[in-house]
Amino acid sequence: VMALVPCNPELGDPQGKPSWVMDLKEYFNRIGFTGQNAKADLESLFTIHRLHVMSIAFENLSLHSGEKTSMDLNIIYDKIVKKGRGGWCLENNLLFSWVLKEMGYKSTILSSKVFNSQEQAFLPKDTHLINLVEVDDKQYIADVSFGESCQIWYPLELISDKEQPQPPGVFRLLSNGETWTLQKTGRKQHVLNEGFANCSFIDKQLTKQIYCFTMTPRTTEHFLEAEEHLQTSPDSLFVLKSICSMHMPTGFKVLVGWTYTEVTFEKDSDLVDIRNVPDCEIESVLREKFNMQLENKFTPKNNKGHYVF
Repeated sequence: VMALVPCNPELGDPQGKPSWVMDLKEYFNRIGFTGQNAKADLESLFTIHRLHVMSIAFENLSLHSGEKTSMDLNIIYDKIVKKGRGGWCLENNLLFSWVLKEMGYKSTILSSKVFNSQEQAFLPKDTHLINLVEVDDKQYIADVSFGESCQIWYPLELISDKEQPQPPGVFRLLSNGETWTLQKTGRKQHVLNEGFANCSFIDKQLTKQIYCFTMTPRTTEHFLEAEEHLQTSPDSLFVLKSICSMHMPTGFKVLVGWTYTEVTFEKDSDLVDIRNVPDCEIESVLREKFNMQLENKFTPKNNKGHYVF
C-alpha cells in the first residue's frame, strides 16, 4: 500500500529520496525503549505505546513555521525520529503503524470522525487516523496522537461497554453493531491560578465522546483530502491555533499560542497550572518543556475557535 523504506541509496534515486533507511532501533532510541529484541506481544505493545506518548509531542507547529505536513512516511520519519519533532495524528499514528508492522504485529489502519463538542455532533470527515492491532486473538485500538486529556496511554481492548481505567481517566468503547464510539470520563479540573479560573480551555464536562470509527481498513490515500483541509481551511482548528502537547508520568503539558499549561493527575481532580508566555520565551519553552528545536521561524497563533484540553 505504501513504501515504508527509501530505495537503496547505493543505487541512486532520481526522485530525491533520502540516503538513509528507516531503522526500528533508531525509533526505539527516540522513545527510550530498551527492549531491542522485543517480541510482538501485549507487554511490548503497551510499553512502546506509552513511551511514544511520553516522548513524542502531539503538535501542529509546522503549519505555523512556513511548512506543510506530509503523509510520506520517509518525511514523517525524518521529522519525528531524526529531527526530534512531534506531529499530529496523521503523522504519529502512521509512523506507529510502520513500527507495529516492523515489530511483527498484525495491524490495520482505521479512520475516525472526531466529536465536535460545540456542535454536539461528529465531524463529517474522517480526519483522525488510528491503528487496530491484534494480539493473542484479541483486538486493540492503538492511538498515540490525540493529545491533551483525551490521550490514551495504553491501547484499548476492542470490547463494548467495558470500563478501561488509565491515568488520564476512564475510557470505554461502545458499539452499535457497525460503529464504535470512544468515550472518556475524567476528573474535575482545579485551576491553581485564580486569574485563569474562567479560561476557555478548561473542560467542565466530565464524560465526553471523543471519536467514532468503523472497522473498514484504510490506506494513506483515504486521508489526503482531510490532511489538506486541516492545514489550509480557515476554519480548521489547526490553522487557527498553534498547539504542542506531551504527556508525562504526572499528567500532561500543552502550549496553545502563548498559553502554557501543566496538568497534574490527582486521585479526585486534575490540578491545572496555567501561565502566559512572552514571545521571547516561546523558543525556550519548546526546548526545555518539549525537547524540541524548530528549524524555521515559528509564529504562535491563538485565534478564536472552540478548543478545550
